[in-house]
Amino acid sequence: MSVKILRSRVLSFISEPQNIDDEQSYKYFEHGALAISDGKIIDVGDFENVKKQNSKAQIIDHRPRLLMAGFIDPHIHFVQMQVVASYAANLLEWLNKYTFVEEQKFAALEHGEMIAKAFFDELINHGTTTASAFCSVHSNSVEAYFTEAEKRNMLMIGGKAMMDRGCPKALQDNAQQSYDESKALIEKWHGVGRIKYAITPRFAITSTPEQLELAGVLLKENETCYLQTHLSENKDEIALTQQLYPMHKDYLSIYQHYGLLGKKSLFGHSIHLSDDEKSMMEQSNSVAVSCPTSNLFLGSGLFDLEQMNKAGVRCAVATDIGGGTSYSMLKTFDEFYKVQQLNGNRLNPLKSFYMMTLGNAKALSLEKNIGNLEVGTDADIVVLNSKATSAMALRAKVISCLSEELFLLQTLGDDRAIEQVYIAGVAMK
Repeated sequence: MSVKILRSRVLSFISEPQNIDDEQSYKYFEHGALAISDGKIIDVGDFENVKKQNSKAQIIDHRPRLLMAGFIDPHIHFVQMQVVASYAANLLEWLNKYTFVEEQKFAALEHGEMIAKAFFDELINHGTTTASAFCSVHSNSVEAYFTEAEKRNMLMIGGKAMMDRGCPKALQDNAQQSYDESKALIEKWHGVGRIKYAITPRFAITSTPEQLELAGVLLKENETCYLQTHLSENKDEIALTQQLYPMHKDYLSIYQHYGLLGKKSLFGHSIHLSDDEKSMMEQSNSVAVSCPTSNLFLGSGLFDLEQMNKAGVRCAVATDIGGGTSYSMLKTFDEFYKVQQLNGNRLNPLKSFYMMTLGNAKALSLEKNIGNLEVGTDADIVVLNSKATSAMALRAKVISCLSEELFLLQTLGDDRAIEQVYIAGVAMK
């Protein structure tokens, strides 16, 4: 059994940082190393100790770069790569003018295969090693997505969009069809390699009550699967949803009625929630997934992390390509920081990097597998260069501590700051 050692500075979070001086929330080895074998981390610590315990290992020297767990993106649209940077006034115009048009192309398997290769290339280039993605309504799109994920041995979540109204006929299934096709895809793909399935009703506007009911049945029948959808992104969306479901007091009550809330339920955006909805989220242990670049781009609103934390709601942060404007979790947290500033909150860089690694892993209930560099976890690792550009290198000359380096990476970093990416121990960039 071959072993290799990655040598450099090592940072891994073990809990959520309570403030910028919370050194108990992470492990940091200035002269560190990770030992990897068979896709897993088998040792971590000071280089000399790791080398002594693994004396025959191949050594790969990444000094003076920073080794961290790979980034995790819990809300992204695989089928919207060619929708990014589409000019529209708001969410509903953007969907009808661009997104629904583009997604119709995924009826053809060949198109999905072409996009899938580009999609996974972009994730890896930007340091993202796990994501939860929406595919289109077509089973072919899911086949292309999971086939490419399996080739690269990536831990990926995804699912077929379920839509039986409120979109072009070419993108509509029906309630029974969406159940049957999703069930077949779950049976084929869920648990294969590192793949996990997400039952995916797009949102209440594009699903009839019959379809949401069958989505709830699917979730009950497949309790290890995820549920992903959208919630309270845009005020016009909320108003239309309430017109379509007048028997429910608010948006989240619709999903609750059909049994779609729970520990593995991911609700993209969740900006404009009432106190009752926040309480439902907290009581059901559901996850609110903020998408800052998308929300700013489409003018949807500002996610208030502090208020959600006070309500006890589990939170995550994601890119939301293609409403989002960057595949980079670094750029996403640069914008998330600014959103919190506008809300009167201050987000320290330790918490940012906690959220894009261990925090998002916990939101996906995957912290035993990914999001940290503990022994026994999957060797999904990113190598960060805080001097990747001339502007970064100049700023780095006056940086004196780890938190300042992280803030520099978050504020000025992009794919150029991602020097290497390991997927289950294999260099992929």
